[in-house]
Amino acid sequence: MALGCEAESLGVLPHKPDSANSVGEKGMAARSQPMTRPAIDVQPIAGAMGAEIHGVDLASLDDASFAEIVDAFHRFGAIVLRNQKISHDQHKTFARRFGALEVHPIVDGLAGHPEIIKMHKAAGDAATFGVGWHSDNSFTERPSLCSVVYGVTVPPFGGDTLFANQYLAYETLSAGMRRMLDGLSAVHSAKYAYTAPTTVDKYEGKTTMSYRHTEAVQSEVVHPVVRTHPDTGRRALYVNPMFTVRFADMTEAESRPLLDFLFRHASREDFQCRIRWQEGSVTMWDNRCVQHTALDDCQGFERVHYRVTVEGDRPQ
Repeated sequence: MALGCEAESLGVLPHKPDSANSVGEKGMAARSQPMTRPAIDVQPIAGAMGAEIHGVDLASLDDASFAEIVDAFHRFGAIVLRNQKISHDQHKTFARRFGALEVHPIVDGLAGHPEIIKMHKAAGDAATFGVGWHSDNSFTERPSLCSVVYGVTVPPFGGDTLFANQYLAYETLSAGMRRMLDGLSAVHSAKYAYTAPTTVDKYEGKTTMSYRHTEAVQSEVVHPVVRTHPDTGRRALYVNPMFTVRFADMTEAESRPLLDFLFRHASREDFQCRIRWQEGSVTMWDNRCVQHTALDDCQGFERVHYRVTVEGDRPQ
């Protein structure tokens, strides 16, 4: 897989060989072993980030192929693996290779598989879950490392997911802005996203997805505005309009002008890639350096995806 020079031109670069992360160490060690089968096919999607992967079967994944997936994950930030057919247990087994799985503190999981959220939009309904730029579960103390989503029922068109590279969002700011942001922290909370009018029926069990009232809805956590990725060592902007409500030690009104600028900047088109779903696609992304949003443009069609998230570390 000749990606060394090619990846240098992309926004998301390869992870460091001396990463302290156990996934990175395992992946790089596996890559040094002799290859006995063809390398998987990794094709970049856009100049800023993103890649499409063919030639791998997640239902019977060997260590060498997993190492190449890890490498692509760190290089491109968001990857889509096409033509998969996996059970719920196989979905969890693959995600668990990246770390411990989370049970969402608000959204109900599947019976018997609480780590899996069924993201179900019925035909005729608007998409409301995941619509709006965000980083998954940034309102928790240890936000999700990555999200792994399996597309099962996919509209014939529409319902794509956009991703934005937050390394580039930070690196393209002026030196003065970077210096200021490096010393700031921000408050994240689910209190607006999970109390919006579109959530009411979910708490009452009247929709295809259901929520439960927990302390997580109103709780607040503080994270740095700029975080250092534990594997790549690169700095990434870490605020998002869905969950970041204000800067630490400031009011929401005082915070709003700068936050609004950062939200617009973070989702610039030249930082983005767009992934179109297909039946059997598994898409995963790195929440530590990537934001995403689902598009609500397939109201006439049913859409069913299954999501697993992997527990991350406390942002530093």
